[in-house]
Amino acid sequence: MKNLSNYRKMNSILQHDLNDFENILHTTKQHGINFLNNLENIPTTNNYSIDPKKELNELGLGSLGALEEFKKRLEPLLVSSPGPRYWGFVTGGSTPASIAGDWLASVYDQNTQATTSQGGNSALIEFETIHLLLQLLGLPDTFLGGFVTGATMSNFTCLGVARQWFGKQLGKDFAKNGISKTINILTATPHSSSIKALSMLGIGSQNYTTVKTIEGNREAIDIADLEENIKKLKGKPFILISSAGTVNTADFDDFEAITKLKEKYNFWWHIDAAFGGFAAVSDKYKHLVERWEEADSITIDCHKWLNVPYESAFYLIKKEHINLQIETFQNSNAPYLGNPLENFNYLNVLPENSRRLRALPVWFSLTAYGKEGFCDIVEKSTSLALHFGNALIEDGNFELLAPIRLNNVCFTLKGDENQNKVAQFLTKLNDRGKVFMTPTFYENRKGIRASFVNWRTTENDVKIVIQEMIEVVSEF
Repeated sequence: MKNLSNYRKMNSILQHDLNDFENILHTTKQHGINFLNNLENIPTTNNYSIDPKKELNELGLGSLGALEEFKKRLEPLLVSSPGPRYWGFVTGGSTPASIAGDWLASVYDQNTQATTSQGGNSALIEFETIHLLLQLLGLPDTFLGGFVTGATMSNFTCLGVARQWFGKQLGKDFAKNGISKTINILTATPHSSSIKALSMLGIGSQNYTTVKTIEGNREAIDIADLEENIKKLKGKPFILISSAGTVNTADFDDFEAITKLKEKYNFWWHIDAAFGGFAAVSDKYKHLVERWEEADSITIDCHKWLNVPYESAFYLIKKEHINLQIETFQNSNAPYLGNPLENFNYLNVLPENSRRLRALPVWFSLTAYGKEGFCDIVEKSTSLALHFGNALIEDGNFELLAPIRLNNVCFTLKGDENQNKVAQFLTKLNDRGKVFMTPTFYENRKGIRASFVNWRTTENDVKIVIQEMIEVVSEF
């Protein structure tokens, strides 16, 4: 046997951290609690900056030393994005249960792939979480799902399988041999992440046909125009990208009408329901997604209305398409993974090979708060959106650009003569640090979008924001 004394011992700082692990976690936990308890006083935007060209420390500071440097130099860069008045990007805050689940996902540090004992069975947690989500959303178990980083990768996954489906209609295997034909895409108001996915998939970010929207201040597909575009294809297959909640006005396509078209024509139906899919948990709003179970694939974000830590989404694809999914994403040159058709492994059905246990924060949330908890969050958010919209109208300095259909409020300064002031107004408002909203364009007019998804937001937050807006607009 070799003399083990010649091998180097554990680095002394690592050894010290190992011995002090409990104290490190306790100190870090307390720091995190202090941040969360102080969200009301942390600005939603800031102008603090650092010089990122820092020299790497030769010996290292240890975990607590790193925490101290983080507090001094880096923490001031961070804003209260989990807070109740961060109304940009349709971003929810993290609930207590989701934070607990996220921390444990890091502690257990699983490589979540297989549902058999190939290095652990943690993927069964993901399977169970998807099963719980299907119940929450009222969807059948005809869908197979998995977790990805966000709507972009969920759309990429779904449309990647759709691309393979399209090729098979022509007798082609695009996954193996590349795209050899133009892929027909029809859509009306796609999210930018879907267009990005078309670019990454080699389809082309401009290679889609824009279908008309319904007249009367709508972003939803005009079904008559959709069918006219279908007829122009003369029986050729196509991919339809539809919306369950557009980003400006939370508009929904008519899934009942699309279902009828699917009975007549050959196409892959994809729904981007990144946040709007959660309308299904409320009896008041679930009519908006009526018949969405007929789609071939669905994208939904968790870090929006499910209020889990950022970078969490899932895809749903009909189980009948599993062979296409494996053809698209399988690790075909990895024989140690076994036969992908016999042994399920997320390695073979998703873009990422490296996957943490992203399902765990979602599982904790669903288990902790149940159907009623998330129904309350959705209905409270929509109620606050209406309250905010009414307050804008009552003030008289603002006007809605579209009706409030769910949780997004799209508005602008009142009067066309004030269009050139919208950007300046929003910059000044955001710079005050009490609220963060994003600019937008709607029907060729400059606007502002406020999105209500955070479980912490209250009527008092709306009151604070309205007062801030009144003070800023008085300066013009």
